[in-house]
Formats: sequence, C-alpha cells, structure tokens
Amino acid sequence: MYLLNKLREIATLLSSNGVKDAAKESEILITEALKIDKSALYSGDIEVSSRTSMQLDSLAIRRSRGEPLQYIIGHLEFYGLKINVGSGVLIPRPETEMLVDEAIKYLEHLNAQGSRFSVLDLCTGSGCIAVAIAKHFPRALIYGIDKSAVAVHYASQNASENTSRNINFVIGDLYEPLGDIRFDCIVSNPPYVKSRDIEKLQREIRDYEPIEALDGGDDGLELYREIFKGVPHHLKRGGLVLLEIGFGQSPHIESLARTAGIKTVGFLNDFAGIRRVMVAKN
Repeated sequence: MYLLNKLREIATLLSSNGVKDAAKESEILITEALKIDKSALYSGDIEVSSRTSMQLDSLAIRRSRGEPLQYIIGHLEFYGLKINVGSGVLIPRPETEMLVDEAIKYLEHLNAQGSRFSVLDLCTGSGCIAVAIAKHFPRALIYGIDKSAVAVHYASQNASENTSRNINFVIGDLYEPLGDIRFDCIVSNPPYVKSRDIEKLQREIRDYEPIEALDGGDDGLELYREIFKGVPHHLKRGGLVLLEIGFGQSPHIESLARTAGIKTVGFLNDFAGIRRVMVAKN
C-alpha cells in the first residue's frame, strides 16, 4: 500500500467517527509517526510496510475513539514553543496565549527598569505559561505550582527542553509551598468549569483530560476564591494578577478581586468576543 492510500483510509475512519478536521489530523498523525514532512507524504511514491500500516492504524483507532491528537503525538505548539503533554495534564488552548501576551507586556516595563522581578504561575499544568514567560525574561524568577505530580513532571520536562532554567516547579496546593514569598505578577489558568457541566463537554475533554484540571466546583469559582484569598499576602504593591476565566464569570471574578483589595480590574475578550482574561492591578 502507498502512503497516500493509507492517508485516505485514516481520514475516512476519523471522519466516520466524528473527528471534525479528519483530513488535517490524518496528515499530522502520519507525518509525526513517520517523522516526515508534508511534501514527502504527498510525493505519492512512499510504500507502507505491513508493520508501519499496523502502527498507523493503532494511532488512528485511538483518535477515532476520542483520545486527543495532542496526547497521541505527545506535544503541541504554544506561543511558538514545543510543549509536551500526555494523559494527566491539561492540553493548553490558544486562548491562554492571550494571558501570556498581557503578562509579557506588563513585565516588559519591569524588565526595562533593570530590576529582577518574580512571577508566580498557579495551577501551572504543563507549565506552558511559565515557560513562555521564562523564555522572554531569562533573568526573572518564576515559580510554577501544581498539586498534580504528573503535571509538574511535564512542566519540568518542558522547561528543560525549552532551556528555561529560571523556573522552580513545585508540587503543592496553590500558595502552600511558598511561605511568605511575594511576587510582582501572579498568573493562572485555574479549573473553571462548573461540576454539573463536565458531562456536557466534548468527549476529547470529558473522557481524557484530567477532571481536577477542569472542575471548578458547583459554580466554577472555587479555585478563584482561594487564589484571591492569597493575593494580599503574595502580591507586591503595584503587582499584577492575570487569570483566565470562563464564559459569564467576569462579574463574579471582579467582585472577588475587589474583596481582595484590588481596585483596578479589567478584562480582555477572546476571538469569540467572550471575556477570557482578567487583568487586575494591586
């Protein structure tokens, strides 16, 4: 069998099992598995051995059952960086790059002053936010906290592979491992899906991504309450808090911020016009 025929075969399988962009995902599965580029794939002259065909079929079956493509190939691109992911760690979304953008804009001002500043990434997951910030500011001191040992493993791996040596990844529950350390900037993409809405999520998320990284409690705000409780003790005067938030949560998040003593609160809309990132200055 030629590789182009295998491509069509896999695309048909994925499409018949509800994968929306079956053609593109088939390309990615094959090129990643065989370590070839698209030009080689479409050259039309690559023959597939029975062993390779079985290997590709195995990957395609996993995807047809709903396993996320990113878990199958083991990585994705985030903010121009290769971020490794796998079962037990949340897959970074493009919307989270907005949070990184805003953090970098703010931190550029501190960087220009020549002082060494510090950043705390709560619920760090794969470490994508911390690593992206660390690549821009190699002199900054960055902490990434997550209570999942699996997540911290991936985060540490991502820091190493992206040569980000200025990050301390720690297993712990929010601020618990930090003592009295204060930061110039606190960032987080915490769980914010309401518990009752977990079952409504698409199968790739509901059945494969870690529930603890999605479930924000009865109203989706459980982790935000805990984050804001620690803000007065861990954010420096004049510091910035940047949080990714869910649909319709902005009024509640703003109330929590103001209760924590933060007077300047704003929001950024994502590409769908949804308030997605809270920007609050202490």
